[in-house]
Amino acid sequence: MSPIHFIEEETLITLLKNKDQRAFNYLYDNYSGALYGLALRIVKSKEYTDEVIQNVFVKIWNNANSYNADKGKLYTWIINIARNTAIDYMRSKGVQNELKNQSLPNFVDVDNKEKHNFTILESVDHIGFKNVLNELKSEWKQLIEIAYFEGYTQQEIAVKLDIPLGTVKTRTRNALIELKEILKEYK
Repeated sequence: MSPIHFIEEETLITLLKNKDQRAFNYLYDNYSGALYGLALRIVKSKEYTDEVIQNVFVKIWNNANSYNADKGKLYTWIINIARNTAIDYMRSKGVQNELKNQSLPNFVDVDNKEKHNFTILESVDHIGFKNVLNELKSEWKQLIEIAYFEGYTQQEIAVKLDIPLGTVKTRTRNALIELKEILKEYK
């Protein structure tokens, strides 16, 4: 089988659903960097991220038939799988216990963590999502970044930003509606 250098989304979906190895290779070659960056922002450990990414690609491969183009783009579906897998991984008992057992200096370095998160956002930006986020109001952009790139729940965001949960929900909803409109322009 020869490698695929460019493939239309519809064809890629068909190949994935038919379990064509070229589709998996194409996905890995073209999307693993973005997925890795997203997962690393959430789990904050290269070791954990490698495990998460492996799980993400297994889920994509095993669940390709559940993808529905009417509900959104393939990339959005894949990003959601990666985000949810990373969050689930971090919330698992084994990881929580391991994190509790780490020494504090090795686990927490707020200044370095913020610089690291910025670097990751820059490295994932080959898809141009940073440009899309920059079109949002700053308060909406912040919520999307915290929720989708750092894996915070709405309740955790409310605590972190010291704003009411209802405000977080309203702003997030408005941000997602605006993002949907902005993304229509990118089609």
